[in-house]
Amino acid sequence: MDIKKLTNTISVADQISEADLTEIAQAGFKSLICNRPDGEGSDQPGFKEIEIAAKALGLAIRYLPAESGKVTDEQGKEFGKLTDELPKPILAYCRTGMRSTTMWALSNSEKMPLPSIVETAAQAGYDVKALARRIINGGKTPIEIADAKYEIVIIGGGAAGIAVASSLLARSPDLDIAIIDPADIHYYQPGWTMVGAGVFDASFTARTMGAVLPYGVHWIKAAVAAFEPEKNAVVLDGCRVVSYKQLIVCPGLKLDWNGIEGLAETLGRNGVTSNYRYDLAPYTWELVQNLEKGKAIFTQPPMPIKCAGAPQKAMYLSADYWKKNGVLSNVEIDFCNAGAVLFGVADYVPALMEYVKAYGIDLNFNRNLVSIDGASKKANFIQTNKDGSKENITQEFDMIHVVPPQKAPDFIRVSPLADAAGWVDIDPATMRHKSYANIFALGDVGNTTNAKTAAAARKQAPVVAHNVLSALGRETGLAKYDGYGSCPLTVERGKIVLAEFTYGGKLAPSFPKWLIDGTKPSALAWYLKERILPPLYWDAMLKGREWLAQPEMIG
Repeated sequence: MDIKKLTNTISVADQISEADLTEIAQAGFKSLICNRPDGEGSDQPGFKEIEIAAKALGLAIRYLPAESGKVTDEQGKEFGKLTDELPKPILAYCRTGMRSTTMWALSNSEKMPLPSIVETAAQAGYDVKALARRIINGGKTPIEIADAKYEIVIIGGGAAGIAVASSLLARSPDLDIAIIDPADIHYYQPGWTMVGAGVFDASFTARTMGAVLPYGVHWIKAAVAAFEPEKNAVVLDGCRVVSYKQLIVCPGLKLDWNGIEGLAETLGRNGVTSNYRYDLAPYTWELVQNLEKGKAIFTQPPMPIKCAGAPQKAMYLSADYWKKNGVLSNVEIDFCNAGAVLFGVADYVPALMEYVKAYGIDLNFNRNLVSIDGASKKANFIQTNKDGSKENITQEFDMIHVVPPQKAPDFIRVSPLADAAGWVDIDPATMRHKSYANIFALGDVGNTTNAKTAAAARKQAPVVAHNVLSALGRETGLAKYDGYGSCPLTVERGKIVLAEFTYGGKLAPSFPKWLIDGTKPSALAWYLKERILPPLYWDAMLKGREWLAQPEMIG
C-alpha cells in the first residue's frame, strides 16, 4: 500500500488489503472510496472483503468502480459528491491510484485551474496532463494524435506477452517493441496448484515485472482502455494513445469472482478457498492440513477456463494428503463439475478414474455452483438433469475449493477485436485476427479451441513471432499453431498424468512412451513438473529459448 496525498482532505492509493485497514484507520482516515472493479487481478481482494473489515473499524466506505481508462464525466461528478458528503479525510484507491486521481481531477475541473490540478497530481506522482485534452474535447479522446509510436505493441505482460516479446527479439534484436501492462508482479500461475499442496512457497511463483521483461523492450505501465484498429491505435488509462505497425493482444482472461453470489464476501475465510488466486493458494494448504473429518467440495465452472485440469488437481493432491495422514476415510470428497465429463480428452480419463475410486470421490457432473454462504458453510448449485430439467441443490461443506467462472477481459469483450462470445477472433493456425491483418493474439484471450494453459502460450509465441516478422517483411512464409496444450494432472504427490494434446483432442506426447506414458501416472512427470518446468518457464520460455517449441511452417 502506497498512500499519496492530493489535498488535506483526500489521498489516493494503490490496491489495499484487509490487513492495511488498521494502519489506514490509525493514520486518521475516516472514509474509503473503492474505484477498482472486482475481479481485475488474480491477487485482488474483493470489495466485500474490504467493506466488512472497514466497517468493523468504523470507516465509511463506498464503491464507485471504473474500468481502466474509462472514467466518465458522470463518475467524476459522483466522486465529487462522495468527497463532499463522506467524513474526512478520505482515501480513494484503485489498482495504481490513477483512476482515483482521474476522478478527483475531473471532479475539480470547475473548482480549480487546470494547471493547479495537473501540478497537484504530479506532486503525488500521477500524470494527468492527458485530461486536458479530454476536458477540452468533451470527454472524447483525439486518437488521431498518438502520444507514442512503436513498431510492435504487445498488450499484456503475462506468460504469453513476455514469451512472444522474447521470441521476436531472438529473431530480430533491433525491433522497436512496447509491452503495455499495469502490473508490478509477474506470476508463474501453473505453480499455484503446488502452492495449494504445500510443495511450493507462494513467493516462488512471483517476480517483479521489471525482472522478467526482455532487455530493450519499452514498458508502458498502464491499462488499455480501448482499441481503434482502423487507425492502428490503442487508448490507454488516462486517455493516452499509442500507435503501432503490428499489434499483439495477450492480456489473459478475467476471473469473475462476482459470478458466484456471495463468493467475494467469504473468500479466504470460512473454509472457502481457490488456487486461482495467488494470495489464496496458501489458504488451500492450510485448510487441507487442518481438515481431519467432514465434507470437502471441489468445483469447476462452465468452460472455457484457464487450465481445465486445475480444479481436480487440487482435489487429488488434497485427497493424497488426507490418505497419507490416515484421515481420508473421515473426509467426504465431492467434485461438482458444471461440465459433463471428468476430462475433455478421453484417453486420460481411465487413469484419473482409478484415483477417483481410490480416494472415494463422489463425481457430480452438470452441477454448477451459483451461490455460497460462507458463514453457514452452504453451497448452492444448479443441477442439469439428463432430461434437461434443472434443480437447485444445497450442499454443506467444511472446506470448499472454488474455481470462478471465466471470461475475456472487459476491455476486450466490448472491443471490435472480439467475437460474439467476447474472445479475440483469430485464425486458429496463424493466430492472426480474422478482420485486421496487422493484429495477432495468443494466450488465454484468443477464441481458439486449444486448452488455455501456459504450455499452449509457449507453443503459440514462436508462431506469432514468425508471422509478425513475416508481416513486417523480415521473414518469409507463415508458421502455424497445431493447438498444442499440456495439463500435468497431479494425481498424487510424486505422480502425474501428463496430458498433452492438440486441436481435436489428438494426443501429442513430447517424450517417447517408454520414457513417459502420459496416459498413466508417472513419477518422472512429477519430477518434470516440480523441478524442470519452473526453470523452463523463467529461463527458457520467457527468454526466447524455444526448446521443443520451434514453429511449423504452412505448406
